[in-house]
Amino acid sequence: MKLAILGTVGVPGSYGGFETLAQNLVDHHGATGNSAALAVYCSAKAFPDRPDSYGSARLRYIGLDANGAQSIAYDALSLFDAVRRGDNRLLLLGVSGALVLPLVRLVSRARIVTNIDGIEWKREKWTGLAKAVLRVSEWAAVRFSHVVIADNQAIADYVTATHTRPCAVVAYGGDHALDAAPDPRATADLPENYALALCRIEPENNVAMILEAFVGLETPLVFVGNWDKSAYGRDLKARFADHPNITIHDPVYDPSGLRAIRDRATVYVHGHSAGGTNPSLVEMMHFDIPILAHGCSFNRHTTEEKARYFMSADELAEAVRSLSGQDAAQIGADMGEIARRRYTWDQIGRTYFELLES
Repeated sequence: MKLAILGTVGVPGSYGGFETLAQNLVDHHGATGNSAALAVYCSAKAFPDRPDSYGSARLRYIGLDANGAQSIAYDALSLFDAVRRGDNRLLLLGVSGALVLPLVRLVSRARIVTNIDGIEWKREKWTGLAKAVLRVSEWAAVRFSHVVIADNQAIADYVTATHTRPCAVVAYGGDHALDAAPDPRATADLPENYALALCRIEPENNVAMILEAFVGLETPLVFVGNWDKSAYGRDLKARFADHPNITIHDPVYDPSGLRAIRDRATVYVHGHSAGGTNPSLVEMMHFDIPILAHGCSFNRHTTEEKARYFMSADELAEAVRSLSGQDAAQIGADMGEIARRRYTWDQIGRTYFELLES
């Protein structure tokens, strides 16, 4: 049996849910002594040193960007290369390369398992041709994969209703967020206690809503994100950076620094409203602190309706004001229990390899 993981920037992962998933699947493969050969496709542009292996996996490089305009070609070339090499179990993460799956099925008998991620074509950042391509790619992924994976029950329900196709639900692990020892230097300039928000700075993550809610609150907010990546982020940074109880923080990729920042938070604010089960949410659930989440169906499924939810800046502000110590302790305990029951990499890895190898 020869397994290949495709559709990510590569491993070791430095950022992104799929990269974290791929890395933890490789770690699970090695830790369990799985005898199947495993390969991971990587973007040569992201790994200038191009090591031959990571853990128990061989690394193969494609000279294109894994994201953006080149992602379709990147995934397509990865798929055809895996077929050429005789890989007979293919895990495709995302739908960018799914347009070529009909051809792959014609020339190969490989078992194809595809994680379709969120409902990508519905994201606000896609318009016109890009939206149409993503919608067709979703159809192709669902139609021509042997197994379709959604990371959230709400997405699985959508797949069943839209494409009349069964869909396995496999979320993400979050316990790796506790692995690194905290680096106290990361919190040297931060308040002693604060609410934490952490995400890519995009409209669908309701960044402006969160910031506006905390303008009228005494509770400090530390908001970590890639503010300088877009005009949207730069504008928000300029508007809110000087507010006395809001800390606009640059992105943190170092695991030890991120652990320290998370450890000091007393509440986590999660604004994502699209995509499914978000990795940053399940990671924070392992920290046993109360979570205030956007009230979309994805977040409600992830937290089993036991977090507190908001749909506007006013609702978020009221949720912060009304959060008593007793309620905070109970919500935090519920989040930790759910996380340890549903979102550990041991059980996630076991499920993925069962789906690939069956």
